[in-house]
Amino acid sequence: MTEPADHPLVAAVKPLVDAMGAELLGPEQAQPDDVVLAWEGEDVIAVRLPQLSESLDHILAAMERRHGMPLAELDRRTKQSVVRTLEARGAFSVRHGVETVAGALGVSRFTVYNYLNRENAAKGE
Repeated sequence: MTEPADHPLVAAVKPLVDAMGAELLGPEQAQPDDVVLAWEGEDVIAVRLPQLSESLDHILAAMERRHGMPLAELDRRTKQSVVRTLEARGAFSVRHGVETVAGALGVSRFTVYNYLNRENAAKGE
């Protein structure tokens, strides 16, 4: 049998698991909330999904990498775009999501709400 780390299923899902900030485990380590992935009827790997707040931190870090600088250093228009992207990804459904995003962007919560309201007003027109 192939070692789990060398298994094609692991190779296929690893980029997605990494992008989500999840963790790969052996299937014997799986807890009730983990997702066990099987290949041809045999459990191969378990995926431990991050908590929503950890996911938001992971998304913010990925956005910083994409922009090549801390989010707080972006111009206003780009920050507004970041807020739109985060809203689409559900960032503001997380407890303290607005506060977390405001801190990362170096703006106030009020400013984040203004960005959100501006976007929602534009959609309504």
